[in-house]
Amino acid sequence: MEDRSIKTQQNQEAFQTAATKVSVVSMVTNIILTLLKLAAGVIAHSGAMISDAVHSASDIFSGLIVLIGVRISSKAPDESHPYGHERFECVAALLLSGILALVGGTIGVNAVKDVVSGQAQETPGILALIAAAVSIVTKETLFWYTRGYAKRYRSTALHAEAWHQRSDALSSIGALIGIAGARMGISVMEPIASFIIALFILRVAVRIFRDAVDQMVDHSAGEDTETAFRKTALEQPGVMGVELLRTRMFGNRVYVDLEIAADPELTLAAAHGIAERVHDAIEQTYPDVKHIMVHVNPANERRK
Repeated sequence: MEDRSIKTQQNQEAFQTAATKVSVVSMVTNIILTLLKLAAGVIAHSGAMISDAVHSASDIFSGLIVLIGVRISSKAPDESHPYGHERFECVAALLLSGILALVGGTIGVNAVKDVVSGQAQETPGILALIAAAVSIVTKETLFWYTRGYAKRYRSTALHAEAWHQRSDALSSIGALIGIAGARMGISVMEPIASFIIALFILRVAVRIFRDAVDQMVDHSAGEDTETAFRKTALEQPGVMGVELLRTRMFGNRVYVDLEIAADPELTLAAAHGIAERVHDAIEQTYPDVKHIMVHVNPANERRK
């Protein structure tokens, strides 16, 4: 168990290092993109590009939130938090969804006002189109970069950050279409593009919020995962059946409660040995398991 604890700590340190690297890369890139989009929006007289710049600015704050959340979640258990700090990742994701909802709502309301007012929009310059294209390529690259680390470490916060990057790429596509339409003489396309950007942002905010809540309310690990746990338990010598299996998510980690059936004639020591084998097999096979409790029942005994 000591080796397992050391390995877990090493994984947490590796995750924290990777998350810090991702957050720094994201923040630096978004600072550059925000300045580029804002300058292009002002110089090329593009409301859609200015809205897109505001979205990129929110990415800077989201990077800070993810960085802080990951650092807290990686802390070892203490007296106040004996089960660890993993759920702080969910808190970071919830804060990120709130920021996205605020940004999307503000952009959407302003876009509707522009459409309703019916005022003629100034034709945007070519610089706005170039900025939108650069943003699409950059943000989509950041999405795959961040998503790769999120999948490797099963990180809620990094997963939320990756989709935030994707939402910015999608919003830049909307800006590109709107700016192109406005340059072809359809001026209303600019505020419509801003409204579409707002919808993309709000959709991502809802997705991040729902995923974070699922992990904070003891949601199960899923049928496929539980089937895999059950199969591993049944493969261990001495296990005659699995009578109960419950899982719950704790941040991005899994808690498991398992009741197995064994020969009722076994000694206490032998039954305990079977339980330990099941415990170690599941923990070693599935690194996402944070804790597992195995209880042994006598086989063929009807339980109340």
